[in-house]
Amino acid sequence: MFKKIISAVLILNFSFLISVKADEGMWLPLLLKQLNESDMQKNGLKLTAEDIYSINKSSLKDAIVQFGGGCTAEIISDKGLMLTNHHCGYGMIQAHSTVQNDLLTNGFWAMKQSDELQNPGLTATLIVRMEDVTSKVLAGISDTLNDAVREKKINEAINLIQKEAVKGTHYGASIRPFYYGAEYYMFVTETFRDIRLVGAPPSSIGKFGGDTDNWMWPRHTGDFSMFRIYADKDNNPADYSSDNVPYKPKFHLSISMKDVEKGDFTMVYGFPGRTNEYLSSYAVDMIMNESDPSKVKIRETRLAIMDAEMKTSDKVRIQYSAKYAGLANAYKKWIGEVNGLKKLKALSKKKEFEQNFLLKVNTDDNAKGKYGSLFGSLEKSYAQYRVLNKERDYFYEAVLGVEAVSNAYTFINVIDSLKSGKKQADLEKDIAKLKGRVAGFFKDYNVKIDERVCGALLQIYFNDIDKSRQAAIFSEIDKKYKGDFAKYASDIFEQSIFVSESKCNDALAAIGKNYKKIQKDPVYILMRSCYDKFAKDVSPQFFKLDAEIAGLNRTYMKGMRELLPEKKYYPDANSTLRLAYGKVEGYIPHDAVYYDYYTTLDGLMEKENPLVEEFNVSPKLKELYLKKDYGQYADKNHEVHIAFCASNHTTGGNSGSPVLNGEGQLIGTNFDRNWEGTMSDIMFDPDQIRNIVLDIHYTLFVIDKYAGAGYLLNEMTLVK
Repeated sequence: MFKKIISAVLILNFSFLISVKADEGMWLPLLLKQLNESDMQKNGLKLTAEDIYSINKSSLKDAIVQFGGGCTAEIISDKGLMLTNHHCGYGMIQAHSTVQNDLLTNGFWAMKQSDELQNPGLTATLIVRMEDVTSKVLAGISDTLNDAVREKKINEAINLIQKEAVKGTHYGASIRPFYYGAEYYMFVTETFRDIRLVGAPPSSIGKFGGDTDNWMWPRHTGDFSMFRIYADKDNNPADYSSDNVPYKPKFHLSISMKDVEKGDFTMVYGFPGRTNEYLSSYAVDMIMNESDPSKVKIRETRLAIMDAEMKTSDKVRIQYSAKYAGLANAYKKWIGEVNGLKKLKALSKKKEFEQNFLLKVNTDDNAKGKYGSLFGSLEKSYAQYRVLNKERDYFYEAVLGVEAVSNAYTFINVIDSLKSGKKQADLEKDIAKLKGRVAGFFKDYNVKIDERVCGALLQIYFNDIDKSRQAAIFSEIDKKYKGDFAKYASDIFEQSIFVSESKCNDALAAIGKNYKKIQKDPVYILMRSCYDKFAKDVSPQFFKLDAEIAGLNRTYMKGMRELLPEKKYYPDANSTLRLAYGKVEGYIPHDAVYYDYYTTLDGLMEKENPLVEEFNVSPKLKELYLKKDYGQYADKNHEVHIAFCASNHTTGGNSGSPVLNGEGQLIGTNFDRNWEGTMSDIMFDPDQIRNIVLDIHYTLFVIDKYAGAGYLLNEMTLVK
């Protein structure tokens, strides 16, 4: 009787702690029918789960594209026209830019298909189908297997299933673990390799607000770019060729011209990258109090050096624009994540949940046997793991944050192969690849920036990593240079081949004969000392503990689903196709402050500041504004909406995702989260978390009225 009373009390406690809000979750399209369809329809969905994901007929999934592996795009015409974010296309726009033809600053519009620009290496991947393959992957896998054997057997099964699934086709297949390896799903894909740039607004629109406004709301950034998928004459993927033709998709999104209103139902369909919603308090403590703050400090130093030099030269600005944006994006996100977790009292909530979980475990002898020692094991593992995690962060952020060191790092395999006498044919292929990487490296490299970064980052590493755990070279530097890392950086950069394109190419041309000379290069010596220490004393132990913790997390996840079955558990994001849903709404970020759900062109003009590059407004946009020449893109109050926010659960990888209304029509393009909500990768707060969306009206306004590329609208299906 006592156990029954305790269980009843705990159920009440847990119903408060783990209740899932309608807006939380990144759901597998394959499972929408059984898990979400009814709830979505109650909230405003006019479609069925089959309309969203189907393998028997064309559906919304056939218009959702994994863009370049790191973003999402959507197909918006029957000629393979794609819409994504400006920041997703930024690297391609930057690659086409020169001082004489600065597409980043001026924008680009192909006024006919023959003007569209090819982008070597860029891909667009569509999902053909999904399949639950858990039983196949885990066949013969028992709880008694140790982690290494378990992983080996699972990988063997995965490779076999993937190979069999696409045999005789041009498709690819990828099997991913869910719930820390409790379930496995296969994604059969079709990847297109001829992707061409169609259009991009100037930075004054596509990056309006720059890093100041990044992760912030209210937002006035026209964050979009356009690309087109090309295929061969049979509509199949093909390498670039002038004979290729625009891809004919199975489905393309129609575009709603209705105004977006507060409370409207919304869906985000895309490829979210990584979330960790079910972490223990030990992991949250490490992230919040060690890992994020350390990475923020390192990147802050690096960004400040880059920014100062970029302001002195257009050439350097173009070279480093994409690098800077990528570094700054995560840097600011980590700051917001820490602030959000603290505000949400995430650590105390995790601990409270764990205490209540243990209370429930202790009411059941069977559960006690399976989960009673779980948190003790996690605590012990994390005591060692957090030390290794810090050293791993500093190796990748501080050591390899020096570009010359990362350049030298790419030589490891070739030099080790030469030392071991690898077969000549294989070696020549490796050297050819290395030559290509080196050419790309120096296209966007500034030695002055890198030398300053080198001195600063090595100083941080020396100060922050326990001396007994540092690579041997640091004690040598300290002894010879008396801790003057700037002087050390100056000396090695003066001597090294890895900071000079001509010297690097000369070394590559005769690498078979002079690899021993390369090994004596001071930057290579620095890299090799750090790498060898990392490879010997950090990486193996890190991955051993990582696998151990993954096993404990799998047990924890199993316990939650077993003991608390009343909750619907959505799987963490892992770059696979997901759907999130919510509604259009503002929020209260601070006491006595309310943010409305949309921004307008009026608000952009209020932010204009000719003295600050991030807030420059182009003369053409200002002219349209002053004339109120908005065409069909203004709302009923004759305002042009730029962005809106909604309560959809998103993360990195959702950049460029279509935001759809209840009819499945495109109403905007997801491009960010609010700063107060960046902790949503770890803990969801429905009151604070908002995804930020570029209103499709502003996109069309810029294409048509600003760029004069209205011909593109003729391809689209506009629903008035």
